[in-house]
Amino acid sequence: MTDQNVYEMTNHDPLHQKHIVLGVTGSISCYKALEIASKLVQAGAYVDVALTQNATEFIQPLAFKALTNRQPYVNMFDLAAKDGESHVELARRCDAMLIAPLTATTLAKLSHGIADDFVALTALATDRPLLVAPAMDSQMWMNPATQDNVKNLIQRGVQIIGPAEGRLASGRVGAGRLVEPIDIVDELRYRLARDLGDLSSLKVVVTAGGTREAIDPVRYLGNRSTGKMGYAIADAARNRGANVSVVTTVDRRPSAGIRDIRVESAAEMLDAVQQECQTADVLVMAGAVADYRPMNVADQKIKKAESELSSMAIQLEETTDIIASISSQQKTGRLVKVAFAAETQDLINNARRKIEAKGADFIVANDVSAADSGFAVDTNRVTILDASGSEESLPLLSKYEVANVILSKALTLVECE
Repeated sequence: MTDQNVYEMTNHDPLHQKHIVLGVTGSISCYKALEIASKLVQAGAYVDVALTQNATEFIQPLAFKALTNRQPYVNMFDLAAKDGESHVELARRCDAMLIAPLTATTLAKLSHGIADDFVALTALATDRPLLVAPAMDSQMWMNPATQDNVKNLIQRGVQIIGPAEGRLASGRVGAGRLVEPIDIVDELRYRLARDLGDLSSLKVVVTAGGTREAIDPVRYLGNRSTGKMGYAIADAARNRGANVSVVTTVDRRPSAGIRDIRVESAAEMLDAVQQECQTADVLVMAGAVADYRPMNVADQKIKKAESELSSMAIQLEETTDIIASISSQQKTGRLVKVAFAAETQDLINNARRKIEAKGADFIVANDVSAADSGFAVDTNRVTILDASGSEESLPLLSKYEVANVILSKALTLVECE
């Protein structure tokens, strides 16, 4: 077994080896359920598909069998079924049920407890998390009867995903469009993570991206950080059930369940981190915070001097070291602080000097000059050093895998308290 295999053995995707029932009802958008099924299988889930008879008018059950390698369920009176009451067996053994798309008709059935097709039967029989993604024309969605049914389901703990705004099958634009498959699957992933994750009792604050320090209204001092490592940590923490806030300079849509706090400068990041850490258990400073900022910021764009021999000098001042300024003692108890050291030379010595200066529990050091572990790539090669003097060098891993190693180490420190 290689070193890399050791770190790949634990799969922290909440969907991995989970049994999901995918219900498909008769909407024109039910072809998108094929993509949902495919993404669930790719995540390592066992997927059983149940279709209404109307859904089979749009798409054949054979397509789902090809994707899931499991026989879909349609006819609730199928004498050839292995189980006497297949819907009850599915309802009992699943970890969650997802209905996507959900028509107005099936929505009404669920609201009133009517079970006259395989999808509604299974949904009524299960006591596991039920998530539904409606898809219908906007006028149908906004009808008071539909909205009353939605309220009934929400009160009973059913999670409603969407619908989205956009172009509908009728050619109109409005609310009623099925949420994109990737987002539906992510909502299901988040729901399972909350219920099953090993970090579900923790709040994790992560910083991502490089800060921008204004020179004038147009220009700024910045760095090459893209936020990939920070978002990998945020996603990994979310997938393990944590309550996650990411303080970020990156214009990127966060995964479901992650609180996204947009900032620009080091000062703004400091304010946001201080606020979020008051109730946090773990702080991971993966963001690249500027060490210096201009002492004076021009109100208007600075014009280029007419003479080619002219030069411009910008006076700089140090920014506040954010992680060093955050106390390890917060309102809810001790805060585990994880620092990052992005270096281009003398990696270990430079990183070790920072541990005490930053008051960190441990520091993650990486050589950002390396082509495969620097900025804007999906892999990283890091060394983790802690205050006791221990040192752990990881092989080249995906940033998501590195994130899970970091979080597992932070969890051991939280559990020691």
